[in-house]
Amino acid sequence: MLTLLRTLARGAAAQASFVASAALVGFGILFMPLDFWMKGYLAMGTVMLVQSCITATKTLRDVHEGRRMVNRLEDAGTERLLMSVGKE
Repeated sequence: MLTLLRTLARGAAAQASFVASAALVGFGILFMPLDFWMKGYLAMGTVMLVQSCITATKTLRDVHEGRRMVNRLEDAGTERLLMSVGKE
């Protein structure tokens, strides 16, 4: 139960941190003494940076989960082989 609460707390802290940092960057770009097109360029770059970070995170997670599944399958195959050798 305590582990679940810690996990939820970490998730909430990560979401709050993301929202706060995005808001601060947005306000910083908005109030910069630059022309409108320069602010738009910075905003587009920031949005693309966030999107690529999210994509990279999801890709790394998928690769990690895929490796875990392959390891489980290999372990199950090894266990099955050892069980069949033990029965003979």
